[in-house]
Amino acid sequence: MKILFVCTGNTCRSPMAQALLKERHPEADVQSAGIFAASNQRPNDHAAAALKQDGITLETKSQPVSDGLLKWADLVLTMTTQHKQSLIIEHPDFQDKYYTLIEYVSNSDKQIWEELKQLYADYVEKRSQFIYKNRLKMDVNQLERKLNDHLQDDWEKIQKLKSSLVNYDISDPFGGDLSIYQKTKNELKNHIEALAKKIDST
Repeated sequence: MKILFVCTGNTCRSPMAQALLKERHPEADVQSAGIFAASNQRPNDHAAAALKQDGITLETKSQPVSDGLLKWADLVLTMTTQHKQSLIIEHPDFQDKYYTLIEYVSNSDKQIWEELKQLYADYVEKRSQFIYKNRLKMDVNQLERKLNDHLQDDWEKIQKLKSSLVNYDISDPFGGDLSIYQKTKNELKNHIEALAKKIDST
């Protein structure tokens, strides 16, 4: 199974998850990427130091999420619900592969996510249709205002459904000291262990 971990900048959480899984499962085919990542940046020093305490060397280089990577992956595990939602909106063709890490190993709220996927798909379709129909009739600012009004009910439905979800986010250590990164590492270790067991059982 080819696994892609996704976070924001691909310098903290997702490379830590990648390294932890590789340590636990050396034969794993695993990469990481970031929704807003630049290319070829070194991992955060605190992230590397936190893993070094466990004897793990963090040597990844950052890369942005791309259709090529999403096509390569059999499973895409995000660090937060927001990351997952961004992927659903920006890369809808691969959404059957998307889970938060915690969601995937706990397998809760499956029905809610199925409903959310459908709501997002409808939202994207309505958005595209409205823009196509009105793009020549309004200027950019007017189009944006009317678009927000047109989609407000749909967006409120999405937000209401989202609020019923369990918190599936791995805490973001960015900007914190080494102890914060150690806390995130320990959080990740628990879920990576559960992921490794799930892989072993398939």
